[in-house]
Amino acid sequence: MKKISKIALVELQSFFYSPVAWLVLIVFTVQSAMVFADILERLARDQELKMSLSNLSLTICRGMFSKVQEYLYFYIPLMTMGLMSRELSSGSIKLLYSSPVTNARIILGKYLSMLLYGLIMLSVLFIFVAWSSCIVKNFDWPAALSGLLGLYLLLCAYAAIGLFMSSLTSYQVVAAIGTLAALAALSLVQRFGQEYDLIREITWWLSISGRADESIGGLLCSEDILYFIIVSALFLSLSIARLKAIRQKSRWTISLAKYATLFIAAMLLGYVTSRPRLMAFHDATREKQRTLTPVSQEIIRQVEGGLTMTVYVNALDRGLSSVIPRARKADMERFAQFIRFKPETRVKYVYYYTNPGNQGVERRYPGLTDLQAVGKIAKAWDVDSTLFMPPSEIDKLIDLSAEDYRVVRLLERETGQKTFLRMFDDMTRYPSEAEISAALRRLVMKAPVVAFLEGHGERDILDAGDRGYFRFSCNKPSRASLVNQGFDCVTVNLRQELPDSVSILVIADPRQPLTPDERARLDNYIARGGNLVILGEPRRQQIMNPLIEPFGATFLPGQLAHRATGEEVNVPPANVSSLSPGRAAPARPRATVPQDFIRPVMKPEGASLSRLHESIHAVGRGSGARVLMPGCAALERVEDKGFRVITLLESDARGWNELETTNFIEDTARVNPAIGETPRAYPVALALSRQVGDREQKIMITGDADCFSNERLGGLNSNFIMATFLWMSDGEMPVDVRRPATIDNALFATGADVKMTRRVLAIIFPSILLLSCLVLWIRRRGR
Repeated sequence: MKKISKIALVELQSFFYSPVAWLVLIVFTVQSAMVFADILERLARDQELKMSLSNLSLTICRGMFSKVQEYLYFYIPLMTMGLMSRELSSGSIKLLYSSPVTNARIILGKYLSMLLYGLIMLSVLFIFVAWSSCIVKNFDWPAALSGLLGLYLLLCAYAAIGLFMSSLTSYQVVAAIGTLAALAALSLVQRFGQEYDLIREITWWLSISGRADESIGGLLCSEDILYFIIVSALFLSLSIARLKAIRQKSRWTISLAKYATLFIAAMLLGYVTSRPRLMAFHDATREKQRTLTPVSQEIIRQVEGGLTMTVYVNALDRGLSSVIPRARKADMERFAQFIRFKPETRVKYVYYYTNPGNQGVERRYPGLTDLQAVGKIAKAWDVDSTLFMPPSEIDKLIDLSAEDYRVVRLLERETGQKTFLRMFDDMTRYPSEAEISAALRRLVMKAPVVAFLEGHGERDILDAGDRGYFRFSCNKPSRASLVNQGFDCVTVNLRQELPDSVSILVIADPRQPLTPDERARLDNYIARGGNLVILGEPRRQQIMNPLIEPFGATFLPGQLAHRATGEEVNVPPANVSSLSPGRAAPARPRATVPQDFIRPVMKPEGASLSRLHESIHAVGRGSGARVLMPGCAALERVEDKGFRVITLLESDARGWNELETTNFIEDTARVNPAIGETPRAYPVALALSRQVGDREQKIMITGDADCFSNERLGGLNSNFIMATFLWMSDGEMPVDVRRPATIDNALFATGADVKMTRRVLAIIFPSILLLSCLVLWIRRRGR
């Protein structure tokens, strides 16, 4: 070890006696300081603009480290190009051969010098991190140190590669170019052979591109750490073998065989260490941001035994590109957090083609048969068309017609339980933790059944029109639909008793009254403690009031209205030039919100029902956003029926219950105190509960059914819908994937402070380094 240290010390001295090491260090410092200052400047500006800040530790460190990772490989070849090339070109290698120093000690000594120089480079970043800890409230040191460790391991791997390339030639420039070429090859290797299973695993593991990303993000993974160790050891071993071949003048075939043996051994180690069962993780972030939430972890623990995820890929579906054979590894990376806790998960891909019947294929490939269209698609994606099985074969395996033959995943336990996990028609497309956890929960528990009453003109869950309830209930390509958040949606009638499987019954805007027999069956459901959602509408009071009378509430006659509002905006018309001088342009007609368009507020007591109700209340209080109800009947409590009653939503106190106007488009409603119209706040949504046996019965009544409709879906209406069913399902669905709020949410620096920071770190600090270089050079020149 002493000889290795001496070689490293001599090499390190030669580094700093030359201008290259100083130049690299100064340029690295300036470049990193500029990146660091840019991030601080943006955050300081956001804080001065009163924008909310959060997770500042990772925001600063990840932003800086990611940039450093992008250009780090430019510096290493400059430092490693002369490690062995200089010895070979000057002939000093013969002195080393004649000394009692082994090849391994020579290589390890040279490598140790690079490790020490790498520590000096990263000490610059450590200074920036320490500076951040002084100006960030509750700085997260472990997450920052995780990023520094990842960068250092990356630098170590770069140094080993550069050392090997330097041992291949006596020309330093050639060694530098060869190092850049080797790093480029290792970055691009993951693009090759992805169509073949075994090659895919090897080339994906071998790629160095983005290897430090997880560490920079605060997650230490044994696969990445061992990757850097194995790659460094591989190239150090190749360097030692190279020196031995030069020393012994071995034949090139023998050297090549040794290199191949070392490479194969490294690949085998890499394959083994990348197996999910053998991987270990440590989330260094304070709030465990890189780990599944506790609820999701508990769900996975309940999925005992084997689990298989089969991906069914239709060549004629637009989602093909993300799951073609060469995209499989990237596809599976999106499920890495779950596989981390369920490493025995088996993943299979089944490729087929079937025309989904939505005319999209005919528009893209007019005049072609399905098989011909598949041939063109396969050619475009460079995929073998024989990979896709025909419709007759896939139909024997599984019926995917209910999924419209889209790309879908089937999760199946070895005990037989199975469920689908879908892709969605939004920007993200892939299921998030919430949807994956909801699908897994279906495998271990019975999904809550939401039954929608039909037979009396109620809103239809298969109706995709404006008034229908399709989008929030059973729209499978929609992430926010109930079926993708862990619920089952069905339709029922009251011609027979409701089955015990019904968890929640929804009665939405019936247009005909129930018969006595139907009413008796509904009463039986209520008496046994069934949960119920009743959505009324104005001018339906005669039908709706008998339904809510058992709960001590009633819909008031008329409907809610507010004063006509709007703002005149002077906009010159197209022919403004023809107006007489001094004549003002006519005002644009007043744009008004319809008077029957109600924007109720969430009451504080309603916010206590669930986390989503609380979120609606917080958003409304902060930004003024509201649930929207276009046409709403007012509710009133008339007597106590043994229920605990909470007012969920309440109208604005300036509105009133309009009893005369019915056409709010052509007529203007005005308060008429003579007939009892008085401006005040009216309840528009009530939440009722009581204890029935060993369970709590929950009932919600609203004066508007359109707030659940396809037309009004979005904004807080979507939140309100999901909050309703979260409360009704006793908080089980949707799955709670909330994370603790980060506490590093304030910056103790202003814009002026950041400017000073930029001057100190990007100008003064590098100037000190430059001065040190000049002093050392002058003293050495004097000697």
